[in-house]
Amino acid sequence: MSRIRLTGVSKRFGRVKAIRSVELTVDEGEFCCFVGPSGCGKSTLLRLIAGLEDLSAGEIRINDRRVDHLPPAARGVAMVFQSYALYPHMTVYQNMAFGLQQARLGRAAIRERIDATAKMLQIETLLERLPKQLSGGQRQRVAIGRAIVRQPGVFLFDEPLSNLDAALRQQTRIELARLHQRLGATMIYVTHDQTEAMTLADKIVVLRDGSVEQVGRPMTLYHHPANRFVAGFIGSPPMNFLTARVASAIPGRVECRLAAGEILHAGVNADRLAADSAVTLGVRPEHVAIGGPDPQADLIMRVALCERLGDHSLVLLTHPGGDTELTAKVGPGEEPPAGRPVGVRLSAEHCHLFDETGLALPRQASTDDAERAG
Repeated sequence: MSRIRLTGVSKRFGRVKAIRSVELTVDEGEFCCFVGPSGCGKSTLLRLIAGLEDLSAGEIRINDRRVDHLPPAARGVAMVFQSYALYPHMTVYQNMAFGLQQARLGRAAIRERIDATAKMLQIETLLERLPKQLSGGQRQRVAIGRAIVRQPGVFLFDEPLSNLDAALRQQTRIELARLHQRLGATMIYVTHDQTEAMTLADKIVVLRDGSVEQVGRPMTLYHHPANRFVAGFIGSPPMNFLTARVASAIPGRVECRLAAGEILHAGVNADRLAADSAVTLGVRPEHVAIGGPDPQADLIMRVALCERLGDHSLVLLTHPGGDTELTAKVGPGEEPPAGRPVGVRLSAEHCHLFDETGLALPRQASTDDAERAG
C-alpha cells in the first residue's frame, strides 16, 4: 500500500491552465475517485501521477518519496485505461506476462502470479484466447489483471468502465469494489459518473476547471456540499435550486422570499448576509414532500410529468408563474396525475442555502445527515 501526496501541482498546455495548484493527500489503502464534468482536468491529474505528463509546477510524493522526476516504470504505479490497450496479437496470458518479462521476473514466478490473478478475476479459462475472442467485460478484466500482476503500490483507473453497457458496468463495478477489499491497495479512479464515485469511493475529489472544489467522503459531499457546483454535481437526480432573497435571518434559520412572494425557510446560519441579499435555496428531490392543494403548503405547484422508475418515481413540478421547477422523489403508487395542482412542503432542516458567489452557508445538520455522513 502507498500514500500519495500532491503539493501545488499545476499543469499548463501553452496558455491553458489544465490543473491549478492542487493540494491533495490519498491515504494508504484508500479508494479515491476523481469526478467532474468533461474537461475539468481529472484525467490530466491522473496522468501527472502516473508520469505520462510532466508537471508545470509542484511535486508528487508516493510513500514520502518524490516521484515527479521519475519515469512511469519507476513510480510503483499501474494504470488501467479506458481503451483496454491490449496487444491484439498476444494471448491473454502473454498480455499479462509482458510487463513481468520486461522486468526479468522468472518464468515460474510469472506463471504463479498470473494463475493467482486469473483465478481472482475469474478469467482462468481465457488465458489462451486472443483479445478479439473476448467480450468487452472480459477484455477489461484482462487489463485489470495485467495491472494486478505487477503488484504495484498504486492502481490508477482512467474511466475503465465507460465502454461497457449498463448491466456490465454495474457488475464490473461490484467486482472492482471486491477487488479493492481483497488487495487493500491504494486506488485512484477517474470517472464522470458520480454514481460510480458514490458507490466505490472512500474519498471523492470534485474537480472543475482544473481546480479542486471539494474533497470528502461520499455522504459528506452529498449532505454538506461546499458550494452550488458540488451540490448540483453530486446526486442523481440533481439537487433542486430556487432563486430567492433573504427576508430575515436569525441564528440557525433564514427566511427566503421567492420572486412570486412565497416564503421558504432554511436551517442555516446566515449572519453574514444582509437583508434582501440574493441567494439560492437548494433541496434534494427526496426532501420535497407533495400532497393535496393545501393552502398552508409552502408552494402550490402543478404536476408536469412523472417518470416511473420501479421502486420510486420522479415527479416534475412547475410553478403557475412558469419560473420555478422542482423534482420530487416519491414512492411507487404515490404519483399524482399530470396537470393536478399539489401542495409542496420543504423541510427547513433539509434545505441548503448558497450565497451570490455559490458558497454554501453552514447548515444545521439533521440527525439523519449525521448518521449517514459518519
